[in-house]
Amino acid sequence: MKTLITGGTVVNATGRTAADVLVDGEKVVAVLAPGSTLLGFDLAANVDRIIDATGKYVIPGGIDAHTHMELPFGGTFASDTFETGTRAAAWGGTTSIIDFAVQTAGQRIEDGLEAWHAKAAGNCAVDYGFHQIVGGVDEASLAALTRLPDEGVTSFKMFMAYPGVFYSGDGQILRAMQVAAEHGLLPMMHAENGPAIDVLAEQLVAQGKTDPYYHGVARVWQMEEEATHRAIMLADVAQSPLYIVHVSAKQAVAQIAAARDRGQRVFAETCPQYLYLGLEEHLGAPDFEGAKYVCSPPLRSTSDEHQDHMWQGLRTNDLQMVATDHCPFCQTGQKELGLGDFRKIPNGMGTVEHRMDLVYQGVVSGKITLERWVELCSTTPARMFGLEGTKGVIAPGADADIVVYDPAGHTSIGFEKTHHMAIDHSSWEGFEIDGHVDTVLSRGSVVIDGGEFHGRAGHGSFLRRGASTYPA
Repeated sequence: MKTLITGGTVVNATGRTAADVLVDGEKVVAVLAPGSTLLGFDLAANVDRIIDATGKYVIPGGIDAHTHMELPFGGTFASDTFETGTRAAAWGGTTSIIDFAVQTAGQRIEDGLEAWHAKAAGNCAVDYGFHQIVGGVDEASLAALTRLPDEGVTSFKMFMAYPGVFYSGDGQILRAMQVAAEHGLLPMMHAENGPAIDVLAEQLVAQGKTDPYYHGVARVWQMEEEATHRAIMLADVAQSPLYIVHVSAKQAVAQIAAARDRGQRVFAETCPQYLYLGLEEHLGAPDFEGAKYVCSPPLRSTSDEHQDHMWQGLRTNDLQMVATDHCPFCQTGQKELGLGDFRKIPNGMGTVEHRMDLVYQGVVSGKITLERWVELCSTTPARMFGLEGTKGVIAPGADADIVVYDPAGHTSIGFEKTHHMAIDHSSWEGFEIDGHVDTVLSRGSVVIDGGEFHGRAGHGSFLRRGASTYPA
């Protein structure tokens, strides 16, 4: 089909302009001055579909570079499948996700990647790619890392947290980073000092402090700052780039900023929960309600200005993007596993549907520009993770992943209002959003329009990613 999007303001990371967008099949073929002809043809009379974007923004589809569909954790599984999770992503204007294939100690990386392909293939409503979790660093897994680029996977994640599950020691991390430096891979790091956190958590439980609030008390910001600094130093020794996931503490941002000022190739993301939610207000909610907000790193105290520093880092480019760490668990039957012991609460929240709206509120409040919104949510993820030119931009030759966003619209978030994730509550209950996702195209196909889902499971294609093209 040929589609013409007319009357809107096209917004890329590099600027905004009044323009019409012509889509042919799965690709953008032209971005034209409003009302232009192409080779003498009246476009409106020679297309199959016209989308009126008058008064609205036309932006590249969002890329959520950090999701966990069907992740096994704490004796259960994340409640969103690739089908339900990518459908919810589409509702929120996200047209690509990058999920994490899992290898644990004693398993083969190849088998973990194959298992994630089996989960996702034929089930996704939008496009998807994979990072590789490396939970067991040994000679076999180090060798397997060198072959990942042939599979279209050019990044891998390690954990300084969760001893006995995903944890890697410093020596293992250094060796993996050395492989990354040699083979053009991007290491990603969950930076919290897991062994020390486990000591603090054990002490709290022994004192009878078992409520969800104490999840945040155990995972104090010092544990994040220390691990962030240590990961940066290891990457420096290995001469490897480094990407820190889900940064929550202002002190960790300071470590990242200092490394970047020294010229080190260190990059980082934060998540919506660290921009808006707080330790006391949410993790400290009564009657086990705080379990809904248990994630790692934890929510930080609003009185300590961590949230303000996350926004500042996004403005100054010490933080390069916003991802979700989407890993939902139902309160009933899943989060309840931690009744009486916060250590047993599955870690994770559901946000893939709301990221674009939540970050757009930074535009409304003047914290970031309209172009920066697009850059944080779409363009930089494409460049960071080997999708530049295909995703993250509205330009000839790019995939027609396009969102028509109405700045005059309104979105009320809540379980009974706008909720499509497979989870029995909303972590964003009661949030009122200035702006609304009106129409979403995924590779030229309309998947959201008129308040209805028009997509299908299996539309999404696997994204074979190249090397990062993001500069230091």
